[in-house]
Amino acid sequence: MNRFCQQLSRREMMVRAAKMVGGLMFSTSLAPLFAASEKRFKIGAGDWSLGKMGNTAALEVAKQIGLDGIQVSLGSLANNMHLRQADVQQQYKDAAKQNGVEISSLAIGELNNVPYKSDPRTIEWVSDCIDVMQALHVKVTLLAFFGKGNLKDDKGGMDEVVRRLKVVAPKAEKAGVVLGIESYLSADEHMDIIQRVGSPAVQVYYDVNNSIRQGYDIYKEIRQLGRQHICEFHMKEKGALLGQGLVDYSKVRKAIDDIGYTGWIQIEEAVPKGTTVQESYITNLKFLRNLFPINV
Repeated sequence: MNRFCQQLSRREMMVRAAKMVGGLMFSTSLAPLFAASEKRFKIGAGDWSLGKMGNTAALEVAKQIGLDGIQVSLGSLANNMHLRQADVQQQYKDAAKQNGVEISSLAIGELNNVPYKSDPRTIEWVSDCIDVMQALHVKVTLLAFFGKGNLKDDKGGMDEVVRRLKVVAPKAEKAGVVLGIESYLSADEHMDIIQRVGSPAVQVYYDVNNSIRQGYDIYKEIRQLGRQHICEFHMKEKGALLGQGLVDYSKVRKAIDDIGYTGWIQIEEAVPKGTTVQESYITNLKFLRNLFPINV
């Protein structure tokens, strides 16, 4: 009887020890998720929208407005995509720390003028951008497909973009980062590219205003693409404050809830005529904070 109790006691001790270790490992592995849940949505803006493209002063302006972060441009043709330089990266890190504002994600807007679908220089830009993301600890880069880079009704351009993305996607996967396509394409057309590339590192950067202006049912498209295929959102209006234009943002919020999205939402444009960027963005931020409370 005593021997059985001793064995049981040892067995209980082993089970309890295993549970303690397992519980510790479980809580440690989920720590980032719990941290993220404390602030389900973070609100930022593109540096170009604040009139500070390629300038660390964007982080100071973001602080004045009350934004959580800034979407930083990789650079331009004129400065040879300067964020690829270690000293420029350090300047942004210092500015972020000084102002208490995060670098939320990156963007290569110059692809509108120097198209990824045709210009060989852009192959290096996109590949190098992955290295920059790792250096700055960000997970998403927006690849722009407007202007000269427009993919709508351009099958050859889409085919070339797929070819190039298939080459760079494994590097992005290994780095744990995402390349987000922002374009005038429909959800079906975006899914065609994603499926052909065949990598979770290629997703959609969903701009609600761009899409609604193309005549798409954006509330349906958000649900169609889902959390698996949307890496980040632009909340935008043209010539109007958020909530006073084409987009029904309460319906956007419902769609976002339905797909379980958490993360960054970025304000873009949404500056009415006769107002300043800063005053408009303070109002836009207040609107989004009410619609997307920090913990809800």
